[in-house]
Amino acid sequence: MCEDLRVNDLRVRPAGEGDLASLVRLRDDAARWMLTRGITGQWRPGELDEGHFRQVMAHGEVWLAEVGRRIAGAWELWWEDEAAWGPQPPVAGYVHRLMVDRGVAAHGTGRLLLSAAEHRVAAVGRTCVRLDCLAGNAQLNAYYQNAGYRIVGQKEGKPQPGGTPKSFTLLEKELQQTG
Repeated sequence: MCEDLRVNDLRVRPAGEGDLASLVRLRDDAARWMLTRGITGQWRPGELDEGHFRQVMAHGEVWLAEVGRRIAGAWELWWEDEAAWGPQPPVAGYVHRLMVDRGVAAHGTGRLLLSAAEHRVAAVGRTCVRLDCLAGNAQLNAYYQNAGYRIVGQKEGKPQPGGTPKSFTLLEKELQQTG
């Protein structure tokens, strides 16, 4: 399995079966945070359950970041994403559901989690990280662009877990190879 990583004060580790309830809580809290800020098209509380994260763990990876013994954030890492990107050669890792607990995480934690995901993708020999975000969420699109991602396309009508299809901006970042 994957090894734990250290990023500043964060301990980053693969999520396990015992983390499922925490992942659902973290995702629901992030959805509520968005709604209080008027971001209504992105996530809704209650959309994803433990079965969602269990399925991702079976086919990809789910990572947690902890400060002390408290969960500060998490993300999903997929090795393919045909729903958004179509069939692709195995050159990328796909980041999904990057989320932080704003009651635990320090400012800038999201960027640290994104960096940890990029390091994980590079560690398995892939050369880029891809993600998608809701096309209408200008703030989130700008966030990823400021983190070095470039817009490479749009995906109209991408199916959503338990919801109606939505349009997404496709973003990609080439990784620096070390070696």
